[in-house]
Amino acid sequence: MPSPQKFRPKTSPGNFFEDFTVGQILNHATPRTVTDGDVALYTALYGSRFAMQSSTPFAKAAGYLRAPIDDLLVFHIVFGKTVPDISLNAVANLGYAECRFLAAVFPGDTLSSVSEVIGLRENSSGDSGVVYVRTTGTKTDSATGAEIDCLSYVRWVMVRKRDKANAAPTPMVPKLAERVDPATLGGAIPARFGTYDVVSAGSAHRWGDYEAGERIDHIDGMTIEEAEHQLATRLYQNTAKVHFDGHAAKSTRFGKRLIYGGVVISLARALSFNGLGNAFHIAAINGGRHVAPLFAGDTVYAWSEVIETADIPGRADIGALRTRLVATKNLPTAGVVLKAGDTYTDGVILDLDLWLILPK
Repeated sequence: MPSPQKFRPKTSPGNFFEDFTVGQILNHATPRTVTDGDVALYTALYGSRFAMQSSTPFAKAAGYLRAPIDDLLVFHIVFGKTVPDISLNAVANLGYAECRFLAAVFPGDTLSSVSEVIGLRENSSGDSGVVYVRTTGTKTDSATGAEIDCLSYVRWVMVRKRDKANAAPTPMVPKLAERVDPATLGGAIPARFGTYDVVSAGSAHRWGDYEAGERIDHIDGMTIEEAEHQLATRLYQNTAKVHFDGHAAKSTRFGKRLIYGGVVISLARALSFNGLGNAFHIAAINGGRHVAPLFAGDTVYAWSEVIETADIPGRADIGALRTRLVATKNLPTAGVVLKAGDTYTDGVILDLDLWLILPK
């Protein structure tokens, strides 16, 4: 009789909480060359209208080589690389801090990612824990072949344990900055900022027209469909099971697929054009929280609150605007209060603290 067939594992179940150690370096597959096709699909999914990312003549007049890739498309691609190693077994992505966009990315550039584990904390339930990582995104410039850091951020994610009985690591929670220092912003913007046409940009409001305490209702809503959010998440090569496996999702507490939180961020950013049309660049994400899940069929609305305005040393042509971008689901934002005490209002799904760059 033939001997029983031997199977050697070739697939990866992803890392569980016990697999992480502080100081661990994770080099992520797969390098990704960003193309004009990616840009077109991203626009189709979210409808972003910022002129700098839409028009090469507009961008060239401002000093860029051509229209740069949308900042959040860069973020999502770099983030997507990390999912198989960090969050394939995630319960939820919890938040962000110290995110800086360091260099402009253009079609033809190739993005890759590496992460360092900087903190671990097991949850009191004993069946999961929080993993803190700092991820660096690098671009290989299509013209020069130079490797340039283009993005750096910290995120923390709740990851399942393989076995609840396994011992917990010594807790280590990193101390993170409350905000990115505005003096460090602007590295992804041409040193000589040229002509900025507010008529073509679609907004007359420059940096000096905004003040702290101002709230901007972005008015418009956008309903997200099942196929759209899965296309978006595949675009970033994000493989997290909770976004795709409808059969397995039936046994979860929600009973259906979750929408990737980055979809919410991009939708809110696209909606913010109405009121912040000249905020052509996200320079930093100071902090952020996915407050509640979003599902297919829900409608996203957004508002922004101006927290702070800041000059950038050595730059008389641009200024930084710190805003709180809030997204809600099935709840138009006019008059909505963000929190009652420490509790978010029902319907709030995203609370994101940003540094935006506007022309002076």
